Amino acid sequence: MSASEARRSFLKAGTAAAAGAFAARAGAQENPRQDPTPAPGAPTDPPGGSQPRDDNEVRADYDGFSRYQPSRGHDPDSKWYLGKEVPGFRKGEEGPAPFIAPDVEKLPYTMENGWKVFRLTCEPVSREFLPGYYINVYGFNGSMPGPTIEATQGDKIRVIVKNDLPEPTAVHWHGLELSVQYDGAAHLTQNMIEPGAEFVYELRPHEEGTFFYHSHVPMQEAFGMVGWFIIHPRKPFDPPVDRDFGLIFQNFRIDPMTTVVDSWGMDFNWHTINGRSGPYTTPLVCRHGERVRIRIMDFSPIQHHPIHLHGHTFWVTGHEGARIPKTAWIPRNTELIAVAQASSLEFIANNPGDWALHCHMVHHMMNHMVQHVGPRLRGQADTDRYTANLDTRPAVDLNSKALGEVPPGYPQMMQGMKMTPQQMEKVWNRREMKGMRATAPKTLHGLFTAVRVLPDDLYRLVMETDEPVEKGAVFAEIVRRFGDYERYDWAPMPGMNGGGGNGDQRTR
Repeated sequence: MSASEARRSFLKAGTAAAAGAFAARAGAQENPRQDPTPAPGAPTDPPGGSQPRDDNEVRADYDGFSRYQPSRGHDPDSKWYLGKEVPGFRKGEEGPAPFIAPDVEKLPYTMENGWKVFRLTCEPVSREFLPGYYINVYGFNGSMPGPTIEATQGDKIRVIVKNDLPEPTAVHWHGLELSVQYDGAAHLTQNMIEPGAEFVYELRPHEEGTFFYHSHVPMQEAFGMVGWFIIHPRKPFDPPVDRDFGLIFQNFRIDPMTTVVDSWGMDFNWHTINGRSGPYTTPLVCRHGERVRIRIMDFSPIQHHPIHLHGHTFWVTGHEGARIPKTAWIPRNTELIAVAQASSLEFIANNPGDWALHCHMVHHMMNHMVQHVGPRLRGQADTDRYTANLDTRPAVDLNSKALGEVPPGYPQMMQGMKMTPQQMEKVWNRREMKGMRATAPKTLHGLFTAVRVLPDDLYRLVMETDEPVEKGAVFAEIVRRFGDYERYDWAPMPGMNGGGGNGDQRTR
């Protein structure tokens, strides 16, 4: 089956669902006082037929807050307001949801006489920030950020750190209250780990929550030496979540024509999430109606990040210090995360679609942001006045005419950022991107990724099958079911000119 045929088949199957969507929406408008109903295509009962459980029973409506459509609830003081304590489908007794840090591996361990033994190697790393753009950084076990260490509150943990860097180092366990000799503050609490040497850290965390490890040599931190240290609670948090994602935001100064980070630089031009820069960042994919946690940590050298999620309001439920008592949770859609801090955000994914998640500092929504040499000209600008006399360079006029009748705007096409079809294939060749709009990579630059909220059948199509799906088809099907499809325009496909036609016309 071709990609076009695959798209037609499931779009046609969705027509009935679309008709139901419009009918249900019209019915709700006729009787606005009725309780919110699940959005078309959403289950009315929990997946798998799980039985409701006392006060935290899984259902569609919670005092005016709907699991399946954007809503707030009737009472700001209610535990259900904005989905505050609305549970996920996962039962607490099932244990914590798997922690997922896209593009970062988990560090394996062995059990030795009751100890979980991890082996961590500090070493130079070549990290592919964008397809074909390999940057020389420092990291752990061949990765930057380093692999995730995952444990449970009360575990006995031994970390054997080997230094394969060309310089001494030490590793700090950020936020842990441990024996001082293992804190990792070089010189203050331990001797440096010399090149080729090892040091054994023994940790017995009584804490639970979001922590991380990093080099305690400042310039090595600027080279990217950090990794997650997730400690799950012995008693699972309530309400339980279905998804538990982790994102590490970082900045780097990398000058033109180099691949080596300038650890002295204070003007940062490359930005990464889990070691990749948009559009190479991997979207976070969840099912419609699930409870989602996103842990975000800022390990930038000096820059804070206001992190904004589109389409949802989340609750700030924890920081790197500890879980926040529920009475102090704060509803937000933008959370300012400072250097060396982490925040946990939780929400009910009740609004289907592909939603932007990004730092809101405009210069952080770009890649390879460097000053150009000479006048800043657009491609269509006339350069005759500059080449006519090479001995004297005319003054640069920054009005729109000097810029080729194009206002300065937002220079998304930065120096060296035009990727080949082969590089773009690498961006698209991940199942998490399947069915997104063909122009999605034009938005996903720098500290930018997406949260994809998919109805169950589309989630299975994207994440659990290898069926071919044309770019934009999944997004269009969501618009067909939940939006105003008659007014929706498909994005132009690669190689097409113009704005792309109506989706119905293109699928006939």
